[in-house]
This record gives sequence, C-alpha cells and structure tokens, in this order.
Amino acid sequence: MKNKPYLLKPSWEKTFGKKPRTYCRSQTRIIANPGLVIKVLRRKKIVVFLAYFVLVALTMLNLANYKWAKESQPCGLQVNDDVNFQNRPYFHVLYKAPQMRKRQLVYVLTTWRSGSSFFGELFNQNPGVFFLYEPMWHIWQKLYPGDALSLQGAERDMLSALYRCDFSVFQLYNTQAGKNITTLEVFGAPFNKVICSYPLCSFYRKDVVGMVDEKVCKKCPLQSLQALEEQCLKYDTIVIKGVRILDINVLAPLLEDRSLNLKVVHLVRDPRAMANSRIRSKHGLIRENLQVIRSRNPKMRRVPMADPNHKASRKDVSDYHAIGAMEVICEHMSKTLKTVLSSPSWLKGKYMMVRYEDLVENPVRTLKRVYQFVNLTASRDMEAFVVNMTSGHNNSARPFQVSSRNATVAASTWRTVLNLHQIRQVEDYCRHAMSVLGYLHVRTLWEAKDLSKSLLTLPKV
Repeated sequence: MKNKPYLLKPSWEKTFGKKPRTYCRSQTRIIANPGLVIKVLRRKKIVVFLAYFVLVALTMLNLANYKWAKESQPCGLQVNDDVNFQNRPYFHVLYKAPQMRKRQLVYVLTTWRSGSSFFGELFNQNPGVFFLYEPMWHIWQKLYPGDALSLQGAERDMLSALYRCDFSVFQLYNTQAGKNITTLEVFGAPFNKVICSYPLCSFYRKDVVGMVDEKVCKKCPLQSLQALEEQCLKYDTIVIKGVRILDINVLAPLLEDRSLNLKVVHLVRDPRAMANSRIRSKHGLIRENLQVIRSRNPKMRRVPMADPNHKASRKDVSDYHAIGAMEVICEHMSKTLKTVLSSPSWLKGKYMMVRYEDLVENPVRTLKRVYQFVNLTASRDMEAFVVNMTSGHNNSARPFQVSSRNATVAASTWRTVLNLHQIRQVEDYCRHAMSVLGYLHVRTLWEAKDLSKSLLTLPKV
C-alpha cells in the first residue's frame, strides 16, 4: 500500500474545518474570506473617521472666519443688509447673519436765530441721545474768511465722520497747531450733557433731565477725543444740530448712503422774527454774516437800504447788513423747499418740517411728533422740561442763551420792533419760502402791530 502524499491544508481549513464556498461571476472567482472582510471593514471605519475629522475641521474654520468677521467690523460703521457673503465658502449655508443694531442718525437742519438752541435741548436732555451742537463751527473758524457756499462740501464730510463716531476730524480743523483738541474744546462743550456728565465728568448725570450750568461744566477734567468716541458708540441715537448747511441737497449723498440711517428735521421760523433777532445779536454774528453775504448771487435783485426820503443813520446801515444775510439764507431755504416739494426718492420718509411757532404754542404735542419721527419716546420728565422752557416769565434779550421764558411772546416780538421798511425788505428776500411755510405778509405797520391777528396759515410741506 502506497503511502499517500501529505497535503498541506490551507490556513482557512485549519481554522474553520472546511473549504470556503466560492462564487463565480463571469470569469472572476471571489472567495468569501471572513478575515479579509474584517480587514476591509476596519479600513472603511478609518476612512469614515478621517472624513468626519475633516468635516469637523472645516466647521471650526468656518466658525473662526465668522468670529473674525464679526470682531473686525469698524466701530462706527452701520452694517449694510445687502452685504454679499458669497466670497466666504459655505458661510451663507451654515450660518445666518446676526442682526446688528442700527443707529438712528438725525440732522437738525436750520439757520441762525431760529430757536435752534432751545430745539437742540430737546435732544441734548434726552438720556438716550448723543448730541453735538454746531460742530461745523470749527470749519468756519479754520477756513475763515471762506464764503459759506465753498465750505458746504467740507461740512458734509465732517458730518459723515461724526455720524460714525470718528472725532479725529476735529483735529483737521484745529486752529492751534501742534495741540490736541480735548472734549472741552469742542464747540458747545460747556452745554453738552454727555461731556458734562458721568463718566466723562462727575458734575452731572445724563439720565437726569435738567440744564447744564456752563460755569460748572468748564471745571470738568479734560478728556481726549477718543474718550468721547467711546461714549458715542454706546448710544443708539446720534443727533447733530447745525446752522451752516444752507441747502438740504448738500446732504443728499448722506441720505442716499444705506450704511447711514439718517433723517432730517428741518426747523424753520418766521424770517421777520429771525431778522429781528439777527439785529439784536449782530455783534455776535459779524464773522458769520460776512461769510454768508460773500455767497450772494450777483444776479439777485437788491432791495434799497432805506426809503429815498429817509436819511440813513449809522444804526440803519448796521441793521441793513445784519438783515442782508437773509437774502442768501432765504434763497437756499427756497431751494430746500423746492426739493422737498418735488419728493425725490432719497428724501422719502426721511424729512420732517417743524415750525418754531408751533413748538412754542403746543410744546408737548410737537415734542411727541418729533420724537415719533426719530424713533424716540417722550418721557414725563421731557414733557415737563419743554413746558417749563416755553412758559417761563423771563424775557431776557441776551442772545445765544437758552433759558425758561415766555416763548410765545418772544416769537412775536418782531411785530412791535421792526419798522415797515425792514419788514418789507425781509418779505421781499423770503417771499417764496414764506409762502410755502405758511407765513402771511403784512400790508401796513398797523397790521403788523395787531397781535390779535395771526400771521400763520397751513404750510404746504
């Protein structure tokens, strides 16, 4: 008997005791090897784990990119709702843009001797408002004796910076070379509630309604403009009052800028009352009068200084030049009103006209109407403040001073002070503006002095 040759069994037979089944597909033989399957599954697990790790890494990178974009936003810029994020991969898919707060920006468009100092206090006293008083004064001082029209572009650029809480623009118009401007050197600082209140100064509190004493505020410590910028960024409403923007069309680029949520409150007053106030404060407006008069249109018709039979005195000449600026002021006021009446798209919902006479006659109602327009709420303290400021017994004739007085009487003082020639001079300069704003002309001096007759009618804007 022959010995059979010893055959080595394959490893799988030793392990499982039998031959593995084979499957035929075309000409390919596939062996169902459990060990091999396990190895393949292990490799798949590794691949899945690596893919999961890559996905987590991409997610973390996106989070880092989002956090960087949020923190690097410039401090004063408003977020544009139309920002395109498509250049950031997967950002618009994985995340929804956060809702950033949008400040309400307000410009009080007005002119000299229109009651604007008192009107500005309606915002200066509001605890939720950051208010600036006549910041463009710095431009007029630095670039004197430039005429008013040539300075309009620089004023608009300054407003654009200030609304973004960039106060370095003040340094550009610093009249003292080599010296940094401090908070108390900003024009109107001794009356500014933010500058004179905590934390910049310990003498007042912004949340307490009440006038600021100029003498007290001047004792506040000097602070840098950077400190004022930090305070500006805390407020949701920024209001700037100015008399040096002559025409609303100058503000058109700012009103069209979607990163600025800007509205304009146009404060007007009877031009005859403004002329009378200019005469009383002519010595405080010498430089401004000169800069405005230099902007006169040479084609405009001139009104004679006095009646032919009247011998002009030195006072008459002085008063004539004080009123002369009204020609330029009313010319540009007329341009503003024509623009408003034409209803351009960039002005819709962003303009409101307020007559000073309506404010002093119905202070609370006017306050509420203005606050509603700029998204503010009139507190009881603010209502009491505006009533007190318009119903006092002080009839002080001191210009540039805001105090409690009988504002209704003050609004009509011109009717008993101006002579007929002065009245007709102003009415000739401001004919169109007076017609649109609802101010009636007078035919005789007796009609002007009859205080029982109202010279107001409904405005056309």
